[in-house]
Amino acid sequence: MRAKSMNTVLKRELKAFFVSPSAYIVMTIYLALTGWFFFSTFFLAGRADMRSFFNLMPLLFSFTIPAVTMRLFSEEYSTGSYELLKTQPLSTADIVGGKFLSSVIFIAVMLIPTLIYAVTIASIGELDPGPVIGGYLGAVLMAGAYCSIGILASSATRNQIVAFILSAALCIVLSLIDQLIWVLPAGIGNVLSKIGTAYHFTNISKGIIDSRDLVYFASVIFISLYGSWLLNQEKK
Repeated sequence: MRAKSMNTVLKRELKAFFVSPSAYIVMTIYLALTGWFFFSTFFLAGRADMRSFFNLMPLLFSFTIPAVTMRLFSEEYSTGSYELLKTQPLSTADIVGGKFLSSVIFIAVMLIPTLIYAVTIASIGELDPGPVIGGYLGAVLMAGAYCSIGILASSATRNQIVAFILSAALCIVLSLIDQLIWVLPAGIGNVLSKIGTAYHFTNISKGIIDSRDLVYFASVIFISLYGSWLLNQEKK
């Protein structure tokens, strides 16, 4: 029953995503930016790989994913539709889980057109499939982490703009923390670098699947979704 109930929310949210002009605007902006950065640096780098594309992903996700998730709960609160949603035979976990899965699926769909970059590289050089597969796996895991953070931020406020700012700020900190540790003592810096998403994403994008990286992303997702569940339990 739980899976069926969550699936109901999932379908509802996916429909909302794919009929929303704002979702297509976010997708278009993301693809335009990644396309410009990829093709402007690929021929300069002279390497048959997608390293430049994946290196850019944490920062781009820090802005695009909050734009996708900011409405998920904030809009429900501001319009009063959350109260109607709670009258359905749905638990808080069903609602949070369905919204989370819908946002991750939307981001995964947004990534599909970027496979043209891999096809382009393979057509003119010898592309190692390992880092490409690892990069996309890492991208989905990082998307899950950022989507869960976005849902947590959206659960904390009725204002979508505030939700976007909160989520983007958290995602940016996680994306760039490894760039800021040079001012700290080495021991502290090493610990903080492993808190950032870029550190774990980079490992996976090299084609190295380490259980510690998988546990990291699973932990961020669990903590954020549990926080969202607590916030929405209070709104019963």
